[in-house]
Formats: sequence, C-alpha cells, structure tokens
Amino acid sequence: MAGVSLLRTDRSWRAEVRGRVPVRYLPQTTPDHLRGTWREARPARIDAALAAAQRRPTHGWLVAGASGEVPARRSVVRTVAGREVVLWRDAGGALLAGPGACPHLGARLHDCDVVDGTVLCRWHGMPLGRDSEPPWATYAAYDDGVLVWVRLGPVEEGAEPTDRPVLAARPAPDGAIASVISLAATCEPRDIVANRLDPWHGAWLHPYAFSDLRVDDAASSDDRLVLDVAYRLGRTFAVPVRAEFTCPDSHTIVMTITGGEGTGSVVETHATPLTAPGAHPARTVMTEAIVATSDRVGFGVARRVASLVKVGMRASAVQLWADDLMYAERRYALRRGAVG
Repeated sequence: MAGVSLLRTDRSWRAEVRGRVPVRYLPQTTPDHLRGTWREARPARIDAALAAAQRRPTHGWLVAGASGEVPARRSVVRTVAGREVVLWRDAGGALLAGPGACPHLGARLHDCDVVDGTVLCRWHGMPLGRDSEPPWATYAAYDDGVLVWVRLGPVEEGAEPTDRPVLAARPAPDGAIASVISLAATCEPRDIVANRLDPWHGAWLHPYAFSDLRVDDAASSDDRLVLDVAYRLGRTFAVPVRAEFTCPDSHTIVMTITGGEGTGSVVETHATPLTAPGAHPARTVMTEAIVATSDRVGFGVARRVASLVKVGMRASAVQLWADDLMYAERRYALRRGAVG
C-alpha cells in the first residue's frame, strides 16, 4: 500500500509540474521522419476557406499601421489602396485622417508639425485639420489601441460603412504585451490570407519554429481551422498549444490560442493593398499584431520589461514572414502566369 501511495504521490507531483511548466521534451523530427502534410493541404480545401473569408466584408476599413507610429505632434503618411493618406492626432489624442497631399501645391504631408490638432504643411505652413477651412479630416479613422485603421472604401456589395472596423477579441491591454511588424510584398491581400489558411505548411516551411502539427478535422470547417502545434524552443524542447484560425473580414486572419500556454493570446494578420484595385504588379503590406498574455507569474515580470521582450517578438515574426511572404508572392506569380 505504501508503494501505491508513493506512486500516486509521484504522479500528482508530475502532473503539478506539467501544469506549472509549459515546456515539453519534444525532440525535433528530422525531414526523413517528418510526416508529409500534402494530402491534407488540398488546394480545393484551402481555396474553399479563402472563398469563405473573401465573403466577409471589411466595410471599407483597412489597417494603416501600428498605433505607436502616429505620434502626438507629427503627421504620418501611408499609402493605402493607391492613395496617400495622412494620419495625425487631435489635441485630445484621437486619430484623424485625410488626403496625404496638401491642396495648396501638392506637398506630401509627412512629418509635418501638428499644433492643437492641426497639420501645418512643411512647404508653406497651410493649416489642415478638422476645424480648418476647408476641413481636412475627410476619412474615417479608428485607433484600436494596437493598430490604426482608415475607411477608404469601396464598401463591398450588400454591406454598409460602419463606425469602426470588425475587430477580433483580444486580451485585456493591462494584462498583455502587444508587438507589431509590417512588411511589404508583391502580391494581393488574398495571397497573404491564403498563406495563413494553410497551417499544414508550418512544420515544413518553418521547422525552426513549429513541429508536431495536427489539424483537428472534426472541429474545423471552411470558417474555422483548429489545430494542435508545438512552438519550438530549439531542437529538444517545445511548448504545445491548441489554436484556431478565423477571418473576421476578407483582409484579416486571426490565430487565437485556445489551450495550453498563453491561452487567450492572439496573432492578427492584416493585408493592406498598397496599389490601387486592379493594378499590377500588386503590392500589399502585411501587418501582424501579436497580443500575448499568460496567467503565469513570470509573464508579469516580462510585462515589466516589455520593451525588451518586444524586440524578440518582432525578430521572430520577421523571420517567419521572410518565408511566408515568399509563399504569398509565389501564389501571386503563379496566378498571373509570371513563372514557368
């Protein structure tokens, strides 16, 4: 009986340790033993999920960058769907947006002084703002605390303009660390979304980052992909999680951690066209926002040094997207008949 009691104690101790320590001993599988996923990654399956995503309206809203990229006293110009857009903040810090060229002589309104919510053109000081004559805050703008958005249209057939974009559920800001990167590629927004709707490439294209990937077919559909995957911590250890991919609009795909370490964390991928609709070669900006959270004590320590943690988060995201943007660009080139 003593032996049985000790065994139970040992099992309880192991279970407690496993609950407290998310890292698992999971040696990385070599390519010669790695399970092929090409049968599951059927083109028709990915295309069906992409078609379902493309039916979800943006209501005219597109991501224009990170919230921190628009300061209080300077203007910022971004190119969105072939148009220059100037972003700035009013005296209370609210985001404003308008055409990016001064109406006087066409100066680009980037890096201008902003005084009391009014942009002062760098060429001749023409004041432009919500209260100027004529008013210059002519585009709807929204700051969600992590990303900034503009509503340029066109609004999809059957949809109406909305006061704010369709936003994914995120962890509470006071318990999370948010990091944003933006990278441009020669492709259309749908190619970036399609890349994320193919999770089966993870362990093959990114073996340094992912392993032990399985899509849960029973829980998945064209509207949602559910999978189990391990995030690599080198060749020997990894952190297993359960995640789901959904598309709140046609230009966005969101991965939410639903089980394991970091439950509730999200990775949002937004595709914003740089070129005008129908223009080729098309250029698109991929903006990825990682909003991470955890109930572990160590995460509280990480939040106190968030500026350092974000450096690592951004470096990891850039490494992954170096591969993924090649995937997106290849899709676009094949569709355009630019290869072969």
